[in-house]
Amino acid sequence: MDDTSPPSAAHLKGKRGIKRLWNATRYTMRGLAAAWRYEDAFRQEVCLAVIALPLGVWLGQNGIERALLLGSILLILIVELLNSALESIVDKASPEIHELAGRAKDMGSAAVFISLVLAALVWGLTLWEHFCG
Repeated sequence: MDDTSPPSAAHLKGKRGIKRLWNATRYTMRGLAAAWRYEDAFRQEVCLAVIALPLGVWLGQNGIERALLLGSILLILIVELLNSALESIVDKASPEIHELAGRAKDMGSAAVFISLVLAALVWGLTLWEHFCG
């Protein structure tokens, strides 16, 4: 089978159900391990999450507040993982310095920054409401 032909039913055999779920879980763990090993920013953000997630459960006065506090922190990790993946693929596709490669990396970095701003706003407004409102 060449790269352009569609997969056959035989090719898909064994790729469903528990086997597929197991493989997806393995790939997820590999991705998290790679991010932890190679990305300083991801390690820093995980350290932030280790502190902020339990704090968010404790500080949130209802399910919606807890969801916002926890979700804003988890969103940082999600965006950082996507940014790291983007940077890796850009480095692989274009190892030389190129304006478009730099622009793609800068946009990924900007996305991480915006997720950090969002988390700061959610946490700041929630804490303001509890302690000053």
